Amino acid sequence: MKYKYSIPVFILLSGVLALSSCKKDFLDVTATDRIPTNTLETDTAVFEAFVTNSYIGTRLQDKEADGTNPGFGRGFEYSMWSSLTDESIYNNDDNTWLVQRGQLAPENLGALGVLWGRSYRGIRECNYALKVLTTIQMSAARKTRLEGELKFIRAFRYQDLIRNYGKVVLMGDQVLGLTDNLQDPALFKRSTIKEGIDYVAAQLDDAAAKLPLNNDNSWLLGRATKGAALALKSRLLLYAASPLYEAAGTWQAAVNAAQQVIGLNKYGIYQGGYGNMFLINESNEAIFERVYTKNANHTHLEIANGPNGYGGWAGNTPTQNLVDVYDLTNGLPANTSNPLYNPAKPYENRDPRFKATILYNGAAYRERNIETFIPGGKDSRDGNDNWNTTKTGYYLKKFMNDAYPLQNPWGNAGFQPWIYIRYAEVLLNFAEAANEAYGPDVVPAGSSFSARQAINMIRSRASVNMPDLAAGMAQTDMRTAIRHERQIELAFEEHRFYDVRRWKIADVTENLPSRGVVITKNNDGTFTFTSKIALDGRKFETKHYWLPIPRTEILASGNQLQQNPNY
Repeated sequence: MKYKYSIPVFILLSGVLALSSCKKDFLDVTATDRIPTNTLETDTAVFEAFVTNSYIGTRLQDKEADGTNPGFGRGFEYSMWSSLTDESIYNNDDNTWLVQRGQLAPENLGALGVLWGRSYRGIRECNYALKVLTTIQMSAARKTRLEGELKFIRAFRYQDLIRNYGKVVLMGDQVLGLTDNLQDPALFKRSTIKEGIDYVAAQLDDAAAKLPLNNDNSWLLGRATKGAALALKSRLLLYAASPLYEAAGTWQAAVNAAQQVIGLNKYGIYQGGYGNMFLINESNEAIFERVYTKNANHTHLEIANGPNGYGGWAGNTPTQNLVDVYDLTNGLPANTSNPLYNPAKPYENRDPRFKATILYNGAAYRERNIETFIPGGKDSRDGNDNWNTTKTGYYLKKFMNDAYPLQNPWGNAGFQPWIYIRYAEVLLNFAEAANEAYGPDVVPAGSSFSARQAINMIRSRASVNMPDLAAGMAQTDMRTAIRHERQIELAFEEHRFYDVRRWKIADVTENLPSRGVVITKNNDGTFTFTSKIALDGRKFETKHYWLPIPRTEILASGNQLQQNPNY
């Protein structure tokens, strides 16, 4: 399930490059930064390294995946997907604010500009490897596994394309070269959303049939398994049944897909602490994740997102919008009608996932408590390096490993994993689909629990222990509760951007300003909390439910590739 990058693949492969000793014209030289095609197509070790390398992509934009090439999404880059939503803002912009403000265009997609190109590059690499696989000499069992991996990786790339652009171009198994007719109109025909979903779901079924249930040695950690393929299918079919996707799937099919993962009886809810889950490799909850080693560290999260008083750069700063959705420990909202809520101490008695996700004024952190108050707070604009002060009044805690150095971390931090898919997501997928198909308390055929019970399994995590949702809720109330639970449980894990779009509520959530808080310390030691706008001008239009295809891709097709509406 987890793939290691102990040594970058291009270094691994450099040892097999053959340098000719023959005398040549000074322009006729063998490149030493690439693998000859014939070597890749005949050497099984080189070929398998190529397959492993297909899990990552080429770095196409500044500040992407510092230290290693990017994988899927924007996990552990400087600006995360969260900072394109109401979860956070990226303190130093880095091409995220234009997305938040609805200014993205085919000529400038900001932080979203690499999705189309990287995805299709990855698809072509998989198609090429699948073609080589038919002729290369290796055991049938090994070929079967590699075929499953390649089809999983290709499906993941298509899933990324579908959830960002809707209608996509399905390439099948084609491997195009410069000598092919690259102006063939068939190359630029976009499928319907349903055609795309059906194709990818079938590919994932095929991949699942060829992949093992478990990775059986350490070098295979991080590579696709049966569970990873089925879990990605669960996500895909949940999306397909959602309002944005034009009835490309059904809620019943989404229930069945989630049940396939649950029925493996392999995964569970990790009980070693909600926050700890993101710091360790191979928990029982992680279904598919990227694992890093000291030779291939990623962005040093602690300094990139840490408070300025510690020498951090603030990075992805949580918004008040997100803080406000964390209920109190009695399961009720944090407002003055709740007997547990104290407006003078608004962060007390919160859902424990709050403290595991967000650093707030007074939070215990490393050698002291966070001080975002003014005047004089060490982590406020009155502290050191005030250009790195949070604009929202909060800092990110989730994913941060306090055992790693924050200052001068180079080479000594950045080794925690990035979880792409975990079991809690599958339970949330099941709950949402089961509620829509059958209602909150019906146990679907083939399952052992209802939508409500699935949510309670997540809420009863040992480190969380939030009250169960009560039986007898109306379907609409359960829908609200499930959406709320996804927002809390999956915060900062690259789901919110897609959830508000597939539910078609982004025209509400993404048109609200990103709010923060100014905390003033009074002479008597108490605090006054004043709301503020942390990022103004947020704007979402109907056309933004799908991203525009980059203008360069449209032009490269000779204007045959159809742009998404209203761009």
